[in-house]
Amino acid sequence: MMTNPVFDAKETVSSLVAEAMRKAIAQGELPSCEQLPDFVVEIPADTSHGDFATNAAMVGARAFKSAPRKIAESICAHLELEGSIFERVEIAGPGFINFFLGNQWFADVVSSVLSKGEDYGRTDFGKGEKIQVEFVSANPTGPMHMGNARGGAIGDCLAAALDWAGYDVTREFYVNDAGNQIEKFAASLEARYLQLFLGEEAVPFPEDGYHGEDIKTRAQEFADENGDKYVQADSQQRRDALVAFALPRNIDKLKTDLERYRITYDVWFRESTLHQGAIDQAIQLLTDRGMTYEKEGALWYKATENGGEKDEVLVRANGFPTYFAADIAYHYNKFAVRGFQRVINVWGADHHGHVARLKGAMDAIGLDGSKLDIVLMQLVRLMKDGQPYKMSKRTGKAISLTDLIEEVPVDAARFFFNMREPNSTLDFDLDLAAQQSTQNPVYYVQYAHARICSILHKLKEEGLEPRACSNQELCQLVLPDEKELARCLARFPQEIVDAAKNYDPARLTKYAIETATVYHKFYTNCRVMCGQEALMQARLNLCMATKTVLHNVLTLLKITVPETM
Repeated sequence: MMTNPVFDAKETVSSLVAEAMRKAIAQGELPSCEQLPDFVVEIPADTSHGDFATNAAMVGARAFKSAPRKIAESICAHLELEGSIFERVEIAGPGFINFFLGNQWFADVVSSVLSKGEDYGRTDFGKGEKIQVEFVSANPTGPMHMGNARGGAIGDCLAAALDWAGYDVTREFYVNDAGNQIEKFAASLEARYLQLFLGEEAVPFPEDGYHGEDIKTRAQEFADENGDKYVQADSQQRRDALVAFALPRNIDKLKTDLERYRITYDVWFRESTLHQGAIDQAIQLLTDRGMTYEKEGALWYKATENGGEKDEVLVRANGFPTYFAADIAYHYNKFAVRGFQRVINVWGADHHGHVARLKGAMDAIGLDGSKLDIVLMQLVRLMKDGQPYKMSKRTGKAISLTDLIEEVPVDAARFFFNMREPNSTLDFDLDLAAQQSTQNPVYYVQYAHARICSILHKLKEEGLEPRACSNQELCQLVLPDEKELARCLARFPQEIVDAAKNYDPARLTKYAIETATVYHKFYTNCRVMCGQEALMQARLNLCMATKTVLHNVLTLLKITVPETM
């Protein structure tokens, strides 16, 4: 059975063309060359011109010192199509060679989808390479925002694509529970707690503190549990108690909110654990490699020797390590300690300046910075009634992830955030996301699945059951709309591989929409209840194969797959 029909077909074209070139050389029709020219095999935009096409003759012009058209004629004269999946070839334009699939291939696609079922789309492309995807990693000092919502959908669906493509994937959340933001968190909580007992005028709030309502809520909860016990306590003791109370609750809320968003992590890695020796070890490794120096009481890293724009402080004059030092130690842990062969971080575009310096630091510490990949994600603009929409009705502040999934279905949120490449800005239409109509892309895809379920249900009411078809029966699927749908289903495994390779899960939402569109077209133009039992069953098999693919792509994206709508 086919695992990746499109990839296999391209490989067949490549081997047929290479063998034809060798035969033409052997017979003196083409001059000998040290190495056959590199050529590509692609799917033409208009498949009426061929199912696959190659530029072999075009790129061979220099090696064979001949016109592309003449080279194409020599190649085609020696192509052995008998017994292959192709029935004919044509030369087009200046020398493109177009290959046309035989009916057997389309029949085999349908058989393969039905045979593999819920595993159709999975391949071993990644060969079990150990990959970590770190995404969201929001500060546990407040609620998650729209960037986290988009990053969550992108990171989770990218991890799923990598898993389906045969990689060994770990999803990770990095908890920033140390450093400046926790100091600021503690100072903000302390001020709000003291204000409850001493009044707002008596306790000034830190200028750079966290002003959100969530800080007031946590301070009130702490006061409800502890009363004024900590009002007269030492400031550090009071801050430690407040953080010990509030931080676990905030982390639990992050987990709960993300689980509502259908994201679960394999690892929640705490920054604080790095302060138990890992940061010192990373700094020592850099020092041993001659990558640090002291200046003005601080320890500096020679970033400019590894692609950075300026050297970076690792340990401040007060003895405290910087966030960058912790980041180096964290990524050293990912590669050297836990053995990930590739690490992917999903970051907001505002972190673009940090990419080169962190990759350079991996080289400096003795690792391979090229194994660290950063997916930079652009901003989200919420739209409502055709206008930018920024405020939460409940809090009067920017909309959080929690607000979003109360306003629109999780299905729509996850689908919409993956409808554009990560490096593209995204307009998120709240009105459209909440609509239950075929104008809503996710509803449109779900409706195609439900429509097939409805057809099968109606047939059952009439006493008709789909049955497995013979190869000969499936070879009756020869109409353009039937072939177009089978061709679309054949692409699913390769779409997953391409989404994984390019770190672009938007390929899968686009593919889902295309599959639904092609199915609706097939349904309109090819009567399933056609009066010919064998053809009806072949078309039912094609419908069931489509149902399987729609189920699998939506399941991969963690979107519900309704049978009725």
